[in-house]
Amino acid sequence: MPINTKNYCVILAGGRGKRLWPCSRMGYPKQFIDLFGTGRTQLQQTYDRISKIIPIENIFVTTNDEFQPIAREQLPMLPEENFLGEPVNRNTAPSVTWGCYRILGHCADANVIIIPSDQAIIGEEAFERCMNDALDFVSGHDGIIAMGVRPSRPEPGYGYIQMGDESMECHLHSIRSFSEKPEREFAQVFMDSGEFLWNTGIFVSNVRHLLHHSKAAMPAVFKQIELDGFSFDNANIKDEAQLVWDYFSLFPNLSIDYSVLEHADDAYVMSCDFGWADLGTWHSIYEAESHGEGDNVVLDSNVMLENCSDNIIKLPKGRLGVFSDLDGYIVVENENVLMVCKKSDSSAQIRKFVNEVQVRLGEEFI
Repeated sequence: MPINTKNYCVILAGGRGKRLWPCSRMGYPKQFIDLFGTGRTQLQQTYDRISKIIPIENIFVTTNDEFQPIAREQLPMLPEENFLGEPVNRNTAPSVTWGCYRILGHCADANVIIIPSDQAIIGEEAFERCMNDALDFVSGHDGIIAMGVRPSRPEPGYGYIQMGDESMECHLHSIRSFSEKPEREFAQVFMDSGEFLWNTGIFVSNVRHLLHHSKAAMPAVFKQIELDGFSFDNANIKDEAQLVWDYFSLFPNLSIDYSVLEHADDAYVMSCDFGWADLGTWHSIYEAESHGEGDNVVLDSNVMLENCSDNIIKLPKGRLGVFSDLDGYIVVENENVLMVCKKSDSSAQIRKFVNEVQVRLGEEFI
């Protein structure tokens, strides 16, 4: 199938990745790391996947400005103007908005995929088919499609989308509700009902329609820009970048899910059949990866295990780990930090570790 030159993609790569500490560090977060020893980082794998359906010159990467050199080094095939370095950390809604304005300057009737950089996709052909079906739909309709997958377990760390009525086109459903990171018992109810899909965080729309909703979700900032006599519309790249630098800190800390999807009356969810996992936490990686003997997950590490079960272990190259009678733990070593903690409820605990270490010992270990 020929690649449509009106199709674009924004890869979201600006997170700090605190929940994957100590491998993910403030100066070198998870999206730039090869956690699994594949030879490709998470950002590179996302690019590899998207470049099969989107022209290379139409792929854009949003990230924090301090990470731009890393992103450019890892994706040297992309034009320099395709890296959008944000001056401060904000959530995904401001990132998506800037990416859409940059794309609008290239193609007034572009279609766009918004995709996080920290995911695992199993079933590349199914992924490509679903993306192409969604792009075909939004090229002729004003709507926003959230890509969902059937849950395979009652995962409390994911977001869920409740399907409504089915559309006649493209296996789409209206959206009845969103639920972000429910308690495990509710996640089990969601899974058993058959009405809920995991929210992959991948969205597809046409760029003008997505910008319409983004501006409506953050009116105060755009009103201020207008009052100051400026506009993103028809701005050249240099002026656009300056506007972002001057006003980006005024944008609210909103996710695209909450600010746009939950409030749009023309949002749909597509039930997709590709395998998917969010690689944002050690627990989610444990659930997504193949388990070895004793249900242990060992990530590209040299270990000897005796009477160990239900653990996830990640050690640096050149290290040997010897473990005995260990059950249900995360063991991660990176540079100057070794972390050992129970796997259950680890996300909140790791965030607490990061904050306490930063306060007590400074940035050296973060």
